[in-house]
Amino acid sequence: MTDAAPPKIALSGVSKRFGPKVVLDGVNLSVDKSQSLVIIGGSGTGKSVLLKCILGILRPDAGEIRVDGQNVVGLRGKARLQMLDKFGMLFQGAALFDSLPVWRNVAFGLMQGHGMKAREAKEIAIENLRRVGLTPDVAELRPSELSGGMQKRVGLARAIAAKPEIIFFDEPTTGLDPIMADVINELIVERVRDLGATTITITHDMASARKIADRIAMLYKGKIIWEGPADQIDNSGNPYVEQFVHGRAEGPIQMDVLKG
Repeated sequence: MTDAAPPKIALSGVSKRFGPKVVLDGVNLSVDKSQSLVIIGGSGTGKSVLLKCILGILRPDAGEIRVDGQNVVGLRGKARLQMLDKFGMLFQGAALFDSLPVWRNVAFGLMQGHGMKAREAKEIAIENLRRVGLTPDVAELRPSELSGGMQKRVGLARAIAAKPEIIFFDEPTTGLDPIMADVINELIVERVRDLGATTITITHDMASARKIADRIAMLYKGKIIWEGPADQIDNSGNPYVEQFVHGRAEGPIQMDVLKG
């Protein structure tokens, strides 16, 4: 009998502060292989800081972050680069390079991180553009020539181009109309399923959360205050979660704002 595989990502007691402001306060969280976790919470609750700690952009003040069972806090040099090879990311606002044509944006990690030749990288870029519903002629355009929805598609193509094991989605539907947001959500679900990737998405868009999540966790005041299957989010029994999910002005979150 063999031991069960460790979670793909596991956080234990992760804390981070900036001066007197506590942003993460002992976060415990785990994501199994091929699972889609969505972290919800208001602006400034520490969602982006959590992702940056996992990626090693920020170092937590305390706690452990394990990827495939390995503690990655403080990794440097070659070990960190090997860890980062497992990750892809769709940034908020797509974060494309306007000075580069679309195909070079998609192929950026392949060429810079993996040393792939331009010809092969372009072929892969065009194939991934096709997977997100964009035609080959888009490859030669500049990001500034694209609509917001098309830019998101290019960002998604870049995130999946190297076939990462783990993908982070940072507010993937921000700035999109409801129809285009649903298109992007559907593409995320399809492409993640194709890859079998483990994903963490941070968002305040509950339509997006319901569409792409297996599990949902709410981060509030630096702590995970609720976590459970996506289909239980409307029956959480947690007044903070209920207020956030239904977008109500009245409730414990608003009371805390008024006190502040």
